[in-house]
Amino acid sequence: MFLPNVLAASSLVSVQPGLIFWTLVTFVIVFFVLKAKAWGPILQLVEEREKQISAAIESAKRERAEAEKLLADQKTAISEARRQAAEETRRNQQEMEKFREELMAKSRKEAEELKLSARREIDEQKTKAIAEVRAMAVDLAMDVAGKLIGERMDDSKHRALAEQFVKGLPLSGSGNAGVRRSA
Repeated sequence: MFLPNVLAASSLVSVQPGLIFWTLVTFVIVFFVLKAKAWGPILQLVEEREKQISAAIESAKRERAEAEKLLADQKTAISEARRQAAEETRRNQQEMEKFREELMAKSRKEAEELKLSARREIDEQKTKAIAEVRAMAVDLAMDVAGKLIGERMDDSKHRALAEQFVKGLPLSGSGNAGVRRSA
């Protein structure tokens, strides 16, 4: 039972001035040694870490700002591309409409030219037919006139009489021209 006596003799609550003195001296020595050897490097490491964190935060802010700028640029580029596409589409539609109108105008012009050409051809054919009918009428009139008069007229008198008769014929051919008979 030696242990309970030792414990009873050294009381933790008792004040011992020598122990306090040497504890304070040890604390001050350890404090200055730590301050000289440990606190400097520890504080330097903490400051470096703080600078690295600050630099990382600033870098992240710059990168975020750059990313936002790039995003805004991309949005602008996309909207510009859409606007250009819409403009191209509108321009193509206008060109197609213009081409269609030009094609329609050209077709109308060609149709009108064909129509005029056909009318000219018809008029030419009509004129030729009228001339042929008149020539036939002159020949017929000469034969009829020769038979009606009963005498043989010379060719020039015959021709003059026939032309006078033909001039008296209507152009449309709808009227009946009567032949006068002499009694």
